[in-house]
Amino acid sequence: MESLRKFLTLTALICLSSSILIVKGITSFAASLGDIVINEIAWAGTSDDSNDEWIELYNPTSQEVDLSGWFIEDDVTTKYTITSGKIAPHGYFLIEDKEDSVKNLTANAVIGLSLANAGDSLALKNAAGVTVDTVNSSGGAWYAGNATDKSTMERIDPLVKIDSGINFGTAVLSNGAIGINGGSVLGTPAGANSVYAGSGPTVIMSGGTASIGENVTISVDAKDTVDLYGYGFEINYDTSVLSYVSATESSFLKADGKETSFSAALQNGTEGTVIIGDARLVNPPSGVDGSGKLLDLVFKVKNTASTTTNISFGGSSFLADTTGDMVTKFTGSTLNIGSSVALNITNLKIAAGQERYSFGLTWDAIAGATYVVKKKGVNGAYNILKESSDNSYIDNSKIVTGVEYSYQVLAVKDGITGQAFTLSGTETRGLKGDSDRSDRVDGKDIEKLARSFGSEYSDEEYDALKDFNYDGIIDGADLIVIGANFGLKY
Repeated sequence: MESLRKFLTLTALICLSSSILIVKGITSFAASLGDIVINEIAWAGTSDDSNDEWIELYNPTSQEVDLSGWFIEDDVTTKYTITSGKIAPHGYFLIEDKEDSVKNLTANAVIGLSLANAGDSLALKNAAGVTVDTVNSSGGAWYAGNATDKSTMERIDPLVKIDSGINFGTAVLSNGAIGINGGSVLGTPAGANSVYAGSGPTVIMSGGTASIGENVTISVDAKDTVDLYGYGFEINYDTSVLSYVSATESSFLKADGKETSFSAALQNGTEGTVIIGDARLVNPPSGVDGSGKLLDLVFKVKNTASTTTNISFGGSSFLADTTGDMVTKFTGSTLNIGSSVALNITNLKIAAGQERYSFGLTWDAIAGATYVVKKKGVNGAYNILKESSDNSYIDNSKIVTGVEYSYQVLAVKDGITGQAFTLSGTETRGLKGDSDRSDRVDGKDIEKLARSFGSEYSDEEYDALKDFNYDGIIDGADLIVIGANFGLKY
C-alpha cells in the first residue's frame, strides 16, 4: 500500500508539472509555449551607442510569473540568465546590456548582451530548461529592425506562438524612451509595440475634414475591450496646424454608473502633446466590456498651407484591465484641412422675381460645390430653404409687400463648409394689407386676419401672409396696416 501511495504521488507530481514546475524550490508558472514571449529586440543598440542592446519580454497571461532562473539561449552556445525577477500580468520585463542602455527606464535585469547585427537565434527557457518561446530560430538575418536608424524588431501579435517573420515588424514610433546620451530610442521598451496588430482591443481616433479657423472634434473610441478598467493616452499633433482646445470624457468607462477619475492637460503646459488619463473608481477593481466612446478631443485649425495633418498616439499610450496593461492596437487619424476662403460666394445678387411676390437670388458658381440657401425667420434664426448644386434660387413662399427679407448663401465642397454670405431684399410690388392677393384691401382681408388674430409664428393658425410687419405675431399692428390701406386697389 505504501508503495502504491508513493507511485500515485509521483504520478500526480508529473501531471502537475505540465503547468507548474518545482525546480530547486522555485515555483515557475506559465511553462507552456508562448506563455511568456520575446516581444522586442534592440539588436542594433540605440542611436547613442550600438552596444546598448536590450531585449523585452511580455507576459500575455493574467498571472504574475517568477522568472528567476529563466534564461535566453543565444545561438545555443551563449546563455543570458535572469537571476531573479517577476513579470506582472500583461506586463513587460526589460533586459538591458547595462543599466543606462535605456536611460529613463529602470532595467528589470542587467545582463551583458552581445547580439550580432547579422542575426542570432534566441530561445527563452524556464528554470527547468523548457523552451517557452523562440525567435529567429534559423539563426539567419533578423526578421525586422534596422541597423542604420537603430529601430527595434517588434512582435506584431504576442498571442501568436509561431516563430515566423510575418509576426515581427520594424518599430515605427518611439514611446519616449531615450538612450544613454539622451537620444531618442526608435522602439517601445516596456510599452505596447508600435506595430502591434493583434486580436485584442483597439483604440481609434476618428478622421474627418475641418476648415481653417474653426474647431474640429475628434472622437476616441475603444473597440472589443474586455474588463476595461482605465487608460492613459499621449496624443501628439502638429502645432503649426492645430491648437488644443479641450478633452471631454464620454460615458463608456462608467456605463454601469460607476465613478471615474478623468484628467487631461498639455504636457508641461505646452502645445504639441496632450496627456489624458482615466480610471474607474471601483474597489475591488472591475471593468467594462465591449465598445464605446472614451472621449472627445477638440482642436482649433490654424491658418496654414497644409491640406492634411496627423494626430497620433504616443508610445506610452495604454489600455488597462483589472490586472494590468492590455496589448492594444492604437490608430490615429488624418485630418483633412480645407480653406473656407476658397469657398467664398462671389457676385451674390438679389432682385425682384419674374412674378410678383418673389425674389431671385444668383451668384457665381464654384466648381464641384453645392450650395445651401437660408432665410431669416421671424424668430431671428436662418432656416434652410434649399441644398443643391444650382447657383440660383427663386423664393416665392409667402412674400409680403414692404417687408425686408434676409438670406444667407454658403458653399460646401469635399466636406468643407464655406462662410455664409448675407443679403436682403424688399418686395415693392402689390399692396400692403392685401393678404388674399386680390389686388385690393377690403373686407376679405379683415375677415381673414380675424381668423388668425392673436396667433404667433409657432401656432397652427399663424399665417405669414397676414403678418404685415413680420414680427411673428398677428395683432393690432397688422389690423392698423389694413385700416391704413383699406379701399386701395393695385
